[in-house]
Amino acid sequence: MFAIVREPIDVSAVEDAARIPGAGASVTFVGIVRATGEDGRSVAGLSYESYDAMALAEFEAIAREARERHGGIGLAIVHRRGELKVGEIAVVVSASAPHRAAAFAACSYTIDELKSRAAIWKKELYVDGTPGRWCSNAGEART
Repeated sequence: MFAIVREPIDVSAVEDAARIPGAGASVTFVGIVRATGEDGRSVAGLSYESYDAMALAEFEAIAREARERHGGIGLAIVHRRGELKVGEIAVVVSASAPHRAAAFAACSYTIDELKSRAAIWKKELYVDGTPGRWCSNAGEART
């Protein structure tokens, strides 16, 4: 399961999609919109935009790399787009593997690569009404 969605993410469904036969471990990362921005200001939420086709192709490439690095793993990635409030789930990455070390490593690798490579941008929506700037998930300004 690789998806970009507008509706709330069902974490259990993502975990189920990642589960492989013979898995002895499942590790899930859940990214949640926090109340404090990168610069310490109070945030009401985030707005996410994506180039879906490009982002989904990158999800698949990252998954291939994770499988090459960590063997027979199951992997699922779902990211929200649109406006999210503080406390809402923005991204879920779930990995399953026969052993916990591979599941942890695959999940960590996947979220790190997703944040640095996927065509997804966010903008902080500040409580004081000041507009944020669009930047990549990794925090780099969008040009």
